[in-house]
Amino acid sequence: MTLKLHNYFRSSTSTRLRAALNLKGLEPEYVAYPLKENAHKSQEFLAMNPAGLVPVLELADGTALPQSLAIIEYLEDAYPEPPLLPADPVARARQRALGYMIACEVHPLNNLRVLQFISSEFGADADGQKRWFTHWVTETFDAVEKTLAASPDTGRFCGGEAPGFADVCLYAQVWNNKRFGITLDPWPTIGRIFEALDREDAFSRAAPPNQPDAE
Repeated sequence: MTLKLHNYFRSSTSTRLRAALNLKGLEPEYVAYPLKENAHKSQEFLAMNPAGLVPVLELADGTALPQSLAIIEYLEDAYPEPPLLPADPVARARQRALGYMIACEVHPLNNLRVLQFISSEFGADADGQKRWFTHWVTETFDAVEKTLAASPDTGRFCGGEAPGFADVCLYAQVWNNKRFGITLDPWPTIGRIFEALDREDAFSRAAPPNQPDAE
């Protein structure tokens, strides 16, 4: 039995994990869960992840690992080459901080179930959802842009000349932003890094439009 990636093409958490897996040279079996059809609420999926969230990485022995950031940390331990985190403790903390700013401050407020909730409970129409989404992206992207632009550690990518932990989070979020027409014009450093990432095979293969379940 090979690794299985239970995910959804448009899910930004799935996108970041696909990029990490590609960087590690791993090619798990792709298992799609159309979220709008509530496939992630099936008994089979909930048995793997009671939270009912994608992605889940199923290991060869059947162990199911939920939560994309925890899975990426697992990959770093189990498949240390090439590394997604630098050896220097301060540089590692910087990579994690940049990644967490996106993964913990933007994504939780802008994922599908939150957008559905503010629509059903507070009557937010498509325009209201876009304003909500854009507000929280801007709050964090402004800070990420300043951090990246001011740091000598920023290179072609977030942490220098090789993509890593922060980059997989950034790349996935930018793709999520595209759904709401958010351009990168206000954030030139982020825009430059995204363009560099999108030219990398590991990232372009992880992009939502390039998945077998893409609509």
